[in-house]
Amino acid sequence: MTKTADTTAKPSGRQPGGIPRSVWALGFVSMFMDISSEMIHALLPIYMVAVLGTSVLAVGLIEGIAEATASIMKVFSGAISDRFGKRKLLAVIGYGLGALTKPVFPLAGTLGWLVGARFVDRIGKGIRGAPRDALVADVTPPELRGAAYGLRQTLDTIGAFTGPLLAMSLMWWTANNYQLVFWFAVLPAFVSVAILVLFVREPKLPAASRPRKLPLNKAELTRLGTRYWWIIGIGLAFTLARFSEAFLILRAQATGLEPMWAPAVLVVMGLAYSLSAYPAGVLSDRMRKMDLLLIGVVLLIAADLVLAFVPGLAGLGLGVALWGLHMGFTQGLFNVLIADSAPADLRGTAFGMFHLLTGVALLLASIIAGALWDAIGFQGTFAAGACFAGLTAISLLILRRTHKAEF
Repeated sequence: MTKTADTTAKPSGRQPGGIPRSVWALGFVSMFMDISSEMIHALLPIYMVAVLGTSVLAVGLIEGIAEATASIMKVFSGAISDRFGKRKLLAVIGYGLGALTKPVFPLAGTLGWLVGARFVDRIGKGIRGAPRDALVADVTPPELRGAAYGLRQTLDTIGAFTGPLLAMSLMWWTANNYQLVFWFAVLPAFVSVAILVLFVREPKLPAASRPRKLPLNKAELTRLGTRYWWIIGIGLAFTLARFSEAFLILRAQATGLEPMWAPAVLVVMGLAYSLSAYPAGVLSDRMRKMDLLLIGVVLLIAADLVLAFVPGLAGLGLGVALWGLHMGFTQGLFNVLIADSAPADLRGTAFGMFHLLTGVALLLASIIAGALWDAIGFQGTFAAGACFAGLTAISLLILRRTHKAEF
């Protein structure tokens, strides 16, 4: 595989630990947007099922299609950011769209409006995702990428559990007034956009180092190399083994939690995720990444089995915590694998293609999960997840043995 030289810019400013200031800023951007999004999304599945009468299969289909839409957008935005070198601008557009959709949720009176807002929000996520991930690699030295992605993921996940925590508190304070809680979610979304505009600095990529046309063609995709496409295959198998976190909220409801307390599962998951993401990122800079990924898959198997077969609140809490740990050990790691394997001038395209293909897999996984839930209950959904994860672990062990030099 022929690679272009790594044109990672030397960061203009560093924080303690050597991580560039723009990475910290991007972490806080993600944190505030996640606070906003999760205040809404922690309640949305229950709101759709309990208030609007939507089936669980429909929730799975809506969530899956919404995430797939985001993934399709990521491949185009990533390629555009490579071609024109405007990663920050695309991130601002994406986060801006996400902020503009937030007032629609409290104003929506029908399922159609909610679904529409959800889709536009996901389009914004798709526009910002790949350019933002590529920007982290652009400003970070290769030896610190694991820590940088881990830090951004940690701050992102702090928002992911702070949002549900606020949602629960506000549901109690407002006597289960969904619309009022949705209004409170509007402010942090606009704070997120302001931080991005004011504090993130983008290195100028020389025109000579950028593709001469949009890099979505066979020649450019081939240039991504064999190792990159192996990582894509691993990501696809892994994504089929998991599904939307909406099913964790529905699992809490099946346990008997009141709607006000159901978002607590995202708080527990987020705590486990945020506490593990940065240490896992640091470890990925120091040990074999395939070994770390195997640990993450084992944690997912354990989470699925506990959620399927251990009853009561104890089983729910343990299963959700294990789910959060598996996220911490794997999500930032995939970003590092992509950043390290792709040529510097194709990073946006590499992230976009990864998100596109895994998004399609997530759509399939969510549809299967919803169908199994409606047919045989939550046990079938999580047991199937454990089986898929087990097959993924076997595949990783084979790959680890046969491709030692690459992984």
